[in-house]
Amino acid sequence: MAYLNDNYLKLKSGYLFPEIARRVNAFCQANAEAAKRLIRCGIGDVTEPLPQAVIKAMHKAIDEMAQRETFRGYGPEQGYEFLRKEIAKNDYRDHGIEVADDEIFVSDGSKCDCGNILDVFGHENRIGVMDPVYPVYVDTNVMAGHTGAANDSGSYSGLVYLPCTPENGFVPDVPNEKLDLVYLCYPNNPTGAIATREQLRRWVDYAIKNRSVILYDAAYEAYISDPGIPHSIYEIPGARECAIEFRSFSKNGGFTGVRCAFTVVPKSLNASTTEGKWTSVHPLWQRRMSTKFNGVSYPVQRGAEALYTTQGKEQVRELIRHYMGNAQVLRKGAKAAGLNVHGGVNAPYIWAQTPPGIGSWQAFDRILNEANVVITPGAGFGSKGEGFFRISAFNSRANAEEVARRLQALKW
Repeated sequence: MAYLNDNYLKLKSGYLFPEIARRVNAFCQANAEAAKRLIRCGIGDVTEPLPQAVIKAMHKAIDEMAQRETFRGYGPEQGYEFLRKEIAKNDYRDHGIEVADDEIFVSDGSKCDCGNILDVFGHENRIGVMDPVYPVYVDTNVMAGHTGAANDSGSYSGLVYLPCTPENGFVPDVPNEKLDLVYLCYPNNPTGAIATREQLRRWVDYAIKNRSVILYDAAYEAYISDPGIPHSIYEIPGARECAIEFRSFSKNGGFTGVRCAFTVVPKSLNASTTEGKWTSVHPLWQRRMSTKFNGVSYPVQRGAEALYTTQGKEQVRELIRHYMGNAQVLRKGAKAAGLNVHGGVNAPYIWAQTPPGIGSWQAFDRILNEANVVITPGAGFGSKGEGFFRISAFNSRANAEEVARRLQALKW
């Protein structure tokens, strides 16, 4: 007899975005004409073409693969040295942050790594997640057996939910209780909030005091425009002893369909064995990667390397200017529609509060049916997301302007 991993049976209904897709498909089947004017501002998928520097580099790499003399097979599971060197230099050392080349692990997505990192941490951990929260953090812990069942609101026993509200700027307060693993994401998905240096310092101090590990998702750091806001958790003294950082080329370089990201695991980061032995996490993650992952393809890594050239950096800046221009349009439109709006300044997401008496999924259905626009209901991100919805700025400028117009035309 074959047995299932029963933890999967604890997952509520379905991952957020498949549920959105189900509702959108039902709408399109029932409303063929309205479906033609549908604009999607739900999932955070980029829409603009890859930067020219990336395309040129990938074409060159493909040509290399066509010749026996320059063909490459399996690459290093941790990533090619040429890319890890550029990452460590440009994203860290050039900014005065100590990160070694071999502390960089290239992967096919920060979403994947946020879940895969649990392979090296045990079931004994008390885990804290933000609320609202990127669903991957919660669902992968459920799959790994780190939680109990979900209650009626969708919250799982065994997890500690850290409220993120307008009152605390969507940055959770440091708790009085001891947590072993804490997920933080800034700029935040879904709220578009940022964490100040002082707020991150409090979390690093907490982690050091409690020997906790911060799992820091910085996938949207390239969208920070405020010079006083940290781009990396490692800008905070002591973070190398208590934090793992996840970054991605998906949203800054348009790699959602190409797949390349990286995770930083400092050699100075330690965690305890069940016997109480203080042990480095770095070699365990390296072993996990070499056992379960065969690396990102050579052409893709050459494309990612090209993002660090002079031309690549400017093309990335242009992409970010485009999407943040969309964010300004959408933010202005939502505010003109009478909505209370957060985010959209240092992040490509607008977090809008629903009018009184209207729930998140009610707002989703109404905006879908009346404005023919797909947004993301806040309730899908946790109990504190109820009463909000997320608008993604990843779109064409024409679509962003049309969505802003349609939102204002809604009669709430």
